[in-house]
Amino acid sequence: MTSGDGAHDEHPADLGERLADWLQELGLASALAEAGLPTLDRDPQGRAVWTDPGTRKPLTRDQLEQLDRLLHHEGSDPRHAVPVPLVQIARRARVREVLLASPWLTYETLAGLRGTSVEATRFWVHKTNAERRLLVVAADERTLVPAFQLTADGEPRPDLVPVLDPLLAARMDPWHAWTWLTQPAALLGGLVPERAVADPETADLVLHAAVRLSERVRARA
Repeated sequence: MTSGDGAHDEHPADLGERLADWLQELGLASALAEAGLPTLDRDPQGRAVWTDPGTRKPLTRDQLEQLDRLLHHEGSDPRHAVPVPLVQIARRARVREVLLASPWLTYETLAGLRGTSVEATRFWVHKTNAERRLLVVAADERTLVPAFQLTADGEPRPDLVPVLDPLLAARMDPWHAWTWLTQPAALLGGLVPERAVADPETADLVLHAAVRLSERVRARA
């Protein structure tokens, strides 16, 4: 695979196909739209169709060459010229799929668990989130309450509240907080924070890691 100057000698259709095949092989084609880049589809004959997100028109030769240069700016070797931002977006999408496959509640299902009305539950969720005792995540048009942080009767887990407090106070992205709390964490040597905090032997370590993470979040803000 080549890029850069060689792209000028390539027919636009061939260039479009090469880019499409490359990104699909890497599993990154679905991340293009979120990155604000031209989007890729296939026509009924299986040919690559590249569309400008602003005009909704097919990309011109110049635009395809621009896209080629942008995606290969890390280098020209296909083993190394991986568009890192797309990799990060694709990874984030995969992580979100994993999180959405785990238990979570809506206002309605949480109301059923708590034995209260939807209106009362909605008020309770916003109040408890404002008190930094409950993680709330927005997904499309829905408000989700990840279930790992609740007791069997729908109350915030007492052991987890001190961990949530610094993360929410730092205004950490809720998706990132959900990920960190429920996936193996580097700051904890691979332990899962929401599980490790339930163990008296590792609870203090989790609290310390949460504070350190919140400091990093504040520093990047």
